[in-house]
Amino acid sequence: MINRISTILLLAVFAVSCGNGKKAEQFKALPFPDCVPPGMMTDPQDRAEYLAEHYWDGLTDPSVNHPSDSVLVNGVRRSDVEQKFADWTSVLNMISFQKAGKAINRLYDRALSCERKDSTSNVFETFTALFSKYLYDPNSPVRNEDHYNVFVARLADYDGLSPEMKGRYEFEARMTSINRTGEVAADFRFADKYGRMHTLHGIKAPRTLLFFSNPGCEACMNIINVLKGESAITEMISSGALVVVNIYIDEDIQGWRDYMPIYPEDWYNGFDPDLVIRNDNLYYVRAIPSLYLLDEEKRVILKDAPENRLFEFLLSR
Repeated sequence: MINRISTILLLAVFAVSCGNGKKAEQFKALPFPDCVPPGMMTDPQDRAEYLAEHYWDGLTDPSVNHPSDSVLVNGVRRSDVEQKFADWTSVLNMISFQKAGKAINRLYDRALSCERKDSTSNVFETFTALFSKYLYDPNSPVRNEDHYNVFVARLADYDGLSPEMKGRYEFEARMTSINRTGEVAADFRFADKYGRMHTLHGIKAPRTLLFFSNPGCEACMNIINVLKGESAITEMISSGALVVVNIYIDEDIQGWRDYMPIYPEDWYNGFDPDLVIRNDNLYYVRAIPSLYLLDEEKRVILKDAPENRLFEFLLSR
């Protein structure tokens, strides 16, 4: 796809220099073709599901062929498409994973149809980049590995990729399938500051917050401050409704011990003595901090959740 981007740009330059076809720079950008649920559809959940599935129908109509270049995506400004994508991720979070997966697969099929009908279309590669940026990047505030996995698993099977890109997407599809939402989280053992051994599954609580953190990590400290300072959350912890399991997965154990006064005494604060969490990929920890919310049976409720989404979930219950 990367090589094809260069080809598309060269073709665009060639078309302008020869005077053939509609010049992209003379084309007036179109407004984004918004999706509007039928008026008779009044249930909010039904409307969200409809929006998720049909949000991109106008932009990904393979029978419509508007200019595509570094600024335009099928005639719509790329910046507008990107903002709409960010908005769409919020819609996906409103519906079930099954419905979201159906919407993502539908978008994949329609975007690919655009490329197959017109080799100069950049619709498919634009969505490939947006899925990675918004749903996979560990710094994205709307990241969602479950939703990204649906898309990247399809990419991994796409025969139009270079071997290098195919290998990358196969890796991402495999790693983002670890500890999916709804699955029982992988068990592991950890040591506390006294050297006592515990296991994740041995901790009994209605909900468990699994918190992968590092000493001195500023983002981790922000999360710690919220968990210590938000009265509704501290009440959950003190009542036993929520247990925090705060785990260090690297090798500087002395540095971790020096940081111990920062951690609340009513948390499980420990380290991975065998380094299996990272080395054996028990969890796909791409960046610190990383947060998982588990239910009583240690099934994943939220996977590597952005902190704003985690706190919103906890405080809405």
